[in-house]
Amino acid sequence: MIVAFVQTKGGVGKTTLAVNLAVERVKRAGRNVLLVDADEQGTASDFTAIRSERLGAAGFVLLQASGGEVRDQVLKLGPGFDDILIDAGGRDTASLRATLTVADIVVVPFQPRSFDVWTLDKVAALIAEAKALNPRLRAYAVLNCADPQGQDNVEAAEALADNRQIRYLDAPLVRRKAFPNCNAVGLGVLESPQPDRKACKELIDLAEKLFTLTPRSSRR
Repeated sequence: MIVAFVQTKGGVGKTTLAVNLAVERVKRAGRNVLLVDADEQGTASDFTAIRSERLGAAGFVLLQASGGEVRDQVLKLGPGFDDILIDAGGRDTASLRATLTVADIVVVPFQPRSFDVWTLDKVAALIAEAKALNPRLRAYAVLNCADPQGQDNVEAAEALADNRQIRYLDAPLVRRKAFPNCNAVGLGVLESPQPDRKACKELIDLAEKLFTLTPRSSRR
């Protein structure tokens, strides 16, 4: 499955989800994973470098690509992997648009804040445009860095009710220190020497819901 993490706004935890799910696919699911860093900031590449130095090997294959190269390389290398995870840029770029033409599933992280919710319509417009080239594409919004409790989470999810392009995936991740702490040392939250059980449960719940989605059969 080809899963892309996209947003037109930075700071929503897109890379955190991409790298943690890459680790989860390898460690829990035993999958052969390609992680594509299509974000000009290169944070997924930095994570992988730290991880490789710490562990000796990342456990997944990293590819850095930009613009139309994202599509070309994914189509070329795709058959050799079980899962491909693409970390696209945090704004409307050629890389993000190329990503949308090859993905099976798009994950749109957003936080329960007005600015994040407002960006969903912009992302939906890009997805609608991409479907002309990639009709099998499906998009799901995931609430990230959510509040432990409160009405803001509920209202953020309800904001998607009328969005025709993006469905809400009920697998929220609460804002937890475990994620940035593990990111900084090249580990997924599932690998922490002192794992945060709640963070691990949330990530596993997201993975199980996301990777049991059935890709549509129409091909590129």
